Amino acid sequence: MTPAADGFTYQDVGWTRAARGAPPRGYHVLRARTRLGHGQAVLEAAGGAVFGWDMHRAAGFAVPPGTPPAAPGVRVVIGVGLGRLRLRAPCRVVWTTREPDRLGFGYGTLPGHPERGEEAFLVERLSDGSVWLTVTALTRGGVWYTRAAGPLGRAVQRGLARAYGRALRRTVRRVAGGRG
Repeated sequence: MTPAADGFTYQDVGWTRAARGAPPRGYHVLRARTRLGHGQAVLEAAGGAVFGWDMHRAAGFAVPPGTPPAAPGVRVVIGVGLGRLRLRAPCRVVWTTREPDRLGFGYGTLPGHPERGEEAFLVERLSDGSVWLTVTALTRGGVWYTRAAGPLGRAVQRGLARAYGRALRRTVRRVAGGRG
């Protein structure tokens, strides 16, 4: 864990990589797991969809065309909502992992994001061959309306984490030829 640097809006940059121990004071932790399927084809399809932002798009978020695949330092502005009501959520990728049975990344919030913190998307193949997505978020409100939302905001965040899982499962089934 490191202090905020490079324009991030929070301390403890990189916390989601290990996601162990108590969260920093004032932050909430969310973990949501979704079973995606079984086997190497599912792992590869899910990893590609996570790194290529397809999971975000399938979950209903706007990601600008031409955004490079997730890699440390890549900046992305996620859009939530429609038209003039669209919220912009600028983030920068903090870390990635590309291991034989683990693929994923974490990104942190930048100025202009309605939250402060970090969110990670990790696809893992377990010893039984099952493949899972784990979404881990370390967040707190960054602007008045997200602070005022309190428990309702955290419920919305849980719903969004589940939406990522459902969207990735659909994507994997399409890409991996129904082997999900």
